[in-house]
Amino acid sequence: MSDRQDDAAPEASARHRPIRSFVLRQGRQTEAQKRAFELHWPAYGLEHAGQPRDFDAVFGRSAPRVVEIGFGNGEQLLYACEREPGRDFIGIEVHGPGVGRLLNAAAAAGLRNLRVYQHDAVEVLRDDVAPGSLDEVRIYFPDPWHKKRHHKRRLVQPAFVDLLCQRLRPGGLLHLATDWENYAEHLWDVLDAEPRLRNRAGPRGTMPRPEWRRQTHFETRGLKLGHGVWDLLYDRT
Repeated sequence: MSDRQDDAAPEASARHRPIRSFVLRQGRQTEAQKRAFELHWPAYGLEHAGQPRDFDAVFGRSAPRVVEIGFGNGEQLLYACEREPGRDFIGIEVHGPGVGRLLNAAAAAGLRNLRVYQHDAVEVLRDDVAPGSLDEVRIYFPDPWHKKRHHKRRLVQPAFVDLLCQRLRPGGLLHLATDWENYAEHLWDVLDAEPRLRNRAGPRGTMPRPEWRRQTHFETRGLKLGHGVWDLLYDRT
């Protein structure tokens, strides 16, 4: 490589920053949510370590491990932790108010099978999660970025799916849900093309909502209005 190319490399790197699948809109935190970080982050919070983390040591046991990406206000994650006590859950969310709300709820429920990152999911999976160490990944109602010019910001892209397949163990499960038909089509395009994943419903197929995913108030309202919801379940081969 020439000296000129070496000199240009930092500038080229700066111009090609990763495209984020989220816009950080923190919103207004309540006083209770602010206190949640002070009181409960030491028990439930995990900082981005930048290297594979020993989650057996974190949870104090060896158990099936589930990651939920973009948990919003945490209602589904709380629901799962309470109803699946034999599994350990790692929630990843960038937005502070939702993280604070979940921290308060987790402490009130006395959960012991939950840990939370407030960080970019791609970096957590890439750096902190060892290959083949996850039993399930759940991604519920990700931002559809419905304008065509924004489709490149959608979380589920081939490179991200490759990372998920590396982190899921063979026999593990990838579960996605969306209420945007166009995004369901996008998911099928990307996921059905990945040879390490098998759609339980067959190519471009969808499944009924499984019992472990609660129906949200927003979803209930949408269904009454005739809106669709698509649950996609893929087994890691």
